[in-house]
Amino acid sequence: MKIRSGNGDEEEKEGDPHIWHNPLNVKIMIVSIEKAFTAEDPAGAVAYKANRTAYDGRIDALDADIARQISSLAPADRKLVTNHDAFGYYVDRYQLTFVGSIIPSFDTSAELSGRDVKDLVEKIRSIGVKAIFSESSLPPNTAETIGREAGVKVVAGEDSLYGDTLGPQGSDGATYLQMEEHNTRTIVDALK
Repeated sequence: MKIRSGNGDEEEKEGDPHIWHNPLNVKIMIVSIEKAFTAEDPAGAVAYKANRTAYDGRIDALDADIARQISSLAPADRKLVTNHDAFGYYVDRYQLTFVGSIIPSFDTSAELSGRDVKDLVEKIRSIGVKAIFSESSLPPNTAETIGREAGVKVVAGEDSLYGDTLGPQGSDGATYLQMEEHNTRTIVDALK
């Protein structure tokens, strides 16, 4: 698995931790999970392999569905602005353009300077970004301010993307598969 580079901050020296936003990386992770379970419980090896194989199929279907949905967007409309830089693997896998983030880091406590905000607003306007995507685990206030200044919609509330966390039980993001389906549906609907 290829790890994306970090942004240069000390906590990011190991690279971008958001590997699950590319389903092909998840397939690698579930092989490791199967091996760990089998090492602890060899008697369950057949069941663990069957479960992993079944989940592989679901991951393949998810990957194909995401690719199909994203390909329905004109390439010029595939521009992503998010609360923070959590979607690099997704952007790389599905050929979107990452324009920028409200928080210029993998660290959700980082903040944009006034100059950074001005530059991001200008960039959003100049290249024709259609939407800014807030994330479920972060407040949308700065995204809403930037959206107002840039004249673009902000996707927030129940439609927020799941970047760092799953959603609560019963939500659109309660499982990994639901989370990625929700994120894709939300992105495609907002960028049409």
